[in-house]
Amino acid sequence: MADWMLSLQLLALLGVANGTPIFAKKLLQDCLSTPLDGGLTLPDGEPLFGASKTIRGVVLSVVATAGSAVLLHLDWGTGAIIAGTSMLGDLFSSFVKRRLHLPLHAQAFGLDQIPEALLPLLIVKEQFNLTSNDIAVLVIAFIVLELVLSRILFRLKIRDRPF
Repeated sequence: MADWMLSLQLLALLGVANGTPIFAKKLLQDCLSTPLDGGLTLPDGEPLFGASKTIRGVVLSVVATAGSAVLLHLDWGTGAIIAGTSMLGDLFSSFVKRRLHLPLHAQAFGLDQIPEALLPLLIVKEQFNLTSNDIAVLVIAFIVLELVLSRILFRLKIRDRPF
């Protein structure tokens, strides 16, 4: 297993990457909330990603995670890569959910968490000498932390939904 400090750093960066859009929505509300897909609807009648995936969320996620990486004594580029690939994983999840005709904000356990943790960890695997077991443990830890923190943020009225 990767050393515990590195594991905590990576989990923190994944948390910042995925939490920043939630805090940005709460703080900025509709300000700068341009949908990333520009409102594009595909031939199946569903949006490409949906209105909740915004340019603001992606940009602020990358900036906040890059800054957090520096605070955690990691390279800012590592934070930017983790955030960018985590956002790509999140967009992939939204794309798949729209193709499955799931309503906006519908929960799909696993699909909502795994891509946004797995993709960035695979990208930094060699940089941090992560094993497949390391990645599996970190993805599971991310899922557990996300589910717990989501409920806490919902109770604090920061999240709109408890998942």
